[in-house]
Amino acid sequence: MTDSTLPAKLVDRFGRVVHYLRVSITDRCDFRCVYCMSEDMVFLPRKQILSLEEIQFICRAFTELGVNKIRITGGEPLVRKGALDLLRQLGGLTGLDELVMTSNGSKLAQMAHDLRTAGVKRLNISLDTLDPVLFKTLTRTGDLENVLKGINVAREAGFQRIKLNAVILKNRNHREVADLVEFAADRNLDISFIEEMPLGTVDSHNRAEAYYPSQLIKQDLLQRFTLQAMPDKTGGPSDYFKVAGSDSRVGFISPHSANFCASCNRVRLTAEGRLLLCLGNEHSVDLKAVVRQYPGNMPALKHAIINAMQIKPEKHEFNIHEQPVILRHMNVTGG
Repeated sequence: MTDSTLPAKLVDRFGRVVHYLRVSITDRCDFRCVYCMSEDMVFLPRKQILSLEEIQFICRAFTELGVNKIRITGGEPLVRKGALDLLRQLGGLTGLDELVMTSNGSKLAQMAHDLRTAGVKRLNISLDTLDPVLFKTLTRTGDLENVLKGINVAREAGFQRIKLNAVILKNRNHREVADLVEFAADRNLDISFIEEMPLGTVDSHNRAEAYYPSQLIKQDLLQRFTLQAMPDKTGGPSDYFKVAGSDSRVGFISPHSANFCASCNRVRLTAEGRLLLCLGNEHSVDLKAVVRQYPGNMPALKHAIINAMQIKPEKHEFNIHEQPVILRHMNVTGG
């Protein structure tokens, strides 16, 4: 296969077209959220992390292979020096329709306007609780007031949409779901509720006992809101409902109770350069090895990406009642 005969799109062996790449640009974070990592994390040495130039090169390869949406994640992406410069470069890639980002909100008060100028169209912000004491408990290091200020500045910056992400844990924050929806609707924001994913070992809670399924969240919300089913899909895993009387949408990401693998259109690039073909499996290809063995060789990189589609698994095998088979934490994977 020569570069001139490369396919115009990435298709796996189950016929799914991959047009969405999630890129973790760092495993580091200024929070230590209880469902994401252990309290005493050991982060990757700098030499094991992709350089910003390598990330840009890999993202360019993906866009030339038909990927039209890239989400930048971490850890917390904005703790990485040079993140804004990278975003400006990615925003100019030919064929890229959407450059979006997920953040914990800690640096948005200072950086939201620059992110929008750099070309970030939409923003996801993690917000699990409106209680400052519980927020400190769940994040271990976070300051709710600073995140709320960042959300307000982001609203002023003019992103096309802003969505809040809330991981719901039974007897931690599950009683707040209606308050979180009201907070979002009052500010014309969307919100997605996420079932905890069993990635890495956590020491703060028993995942089976803390599991709170999407169906129960929805039942809780129906006591206060009317939720109208939406037929359109965003290309992601969320099942969306419109909050009657507002422009806000409520999404449910349900890896346990409503498997969404059949329509999977995404792959992940980890901070250390692994192309992860599935969030819940270890099928991967080391793209860092490719770009370092063949620096600047775009055909070699593209061939590695195309071949990787043949090992993308059909589905994940998450089981909230068992010890995690996937030992990597979410901050290494990319949210």
